[in-house]
Amino acid sequence: MDHPATPQDHQQVTFELELEETGILRLTWPRGARIKESDAQRAMDRVNELCGEERHPMIVDMATTDDVTRGARSVFAKPCQANRIALWGSSPVDRVIANFFLGIMKPPCPTKFFTSETEALEWLVEA
Repeated sequence: MDHPATPQDHQQVTFELELEETGILRLTWPRGARIKESDAQRAMDRVNELCGEERHPMIVDMATTDDVTRGARSVFAKPCQANRIALWGSSPVDRVIANFFLGIMKPPCPTKFFTSETEALEWLVEA
């Protein structure tokens, strides 16, 4: 069950976000991250800031992410400047998190889970 984070029990999760020369956004969450609503909102705000008026495909490296809270999932379900999202993970936990998100929430753009980075990137550029 989600509960409000206090400074003592939730350290802000750092993430990496870059707009590659290919035009693909790459969002990487750290190993063992428990992504809460505030973390998700900071990431999506940064996506929108980095893109400006343009929309770009985005790969989200969620390998080794421990948990994505309900609040974070609701943020990820809102439209942003990503026009296609590839969720990339490697573990059964990654697949469960992604399938839960895809099954419960309505993604704001075409979104698909991959266990291969190469296949994820190919899917992003085929559109």
